[in-house]
Amino acid sequence: MILQYHMLRGAEFPPVRANPSDAGLDLRWTPSEAAESLLKIEPGESVLVPTGCTFGIPHGYMMEIKNKSSIAFKRQLLVGACVVDSGYEGEVFVNLHNVGTKVQILEPGDKVAQAVVIPVIHARFVASETPDIYDWYPITISNRGSGALGSSGK
Repeated sequence: MILQYHMLRGAEFPPVRANPSDAGLDLRWTPSEAAESLLKIEPGESVLVPTGCTFGIPHGYMMEIKNKSSIAFKRQLLVGACVVDSGYEGEVFVNLHNVGTKVQILEPGDKVAQAVVIPVIHARFVASETPDIYDWYPITISNRGSGALGSSGK
């Protein structure tokens, strides 16, 4: 599959795979203002980090923005929920959280996340008339019921 992307502010930091077999494309901080030379993220702070990229995602797919393990481990910078839907034409931002105890500083071009293209199944949902959501059609082989966290074992 070949998908298009466009760089909004020059081609200095394009999304690329570090290795041909990598699942994700590395996304980098691409400041919206040329004057921005550093981005300071305080402990406990969340910021929207611009990537300078737009992507053409076809129907039946989505792009999920995920953690880079090295950034998460070494810098305690975690990605929040980021889904890029098919048809979205705007810039992709990374919802980045500093969960550590130290201030983190980003420089333009620093890797902040990775983007993975994932197939999406477009199911049609139908409201159930009763609380027994499996009474209409047997779509599961589980007997888990309403058991929640830890209900299937120790």
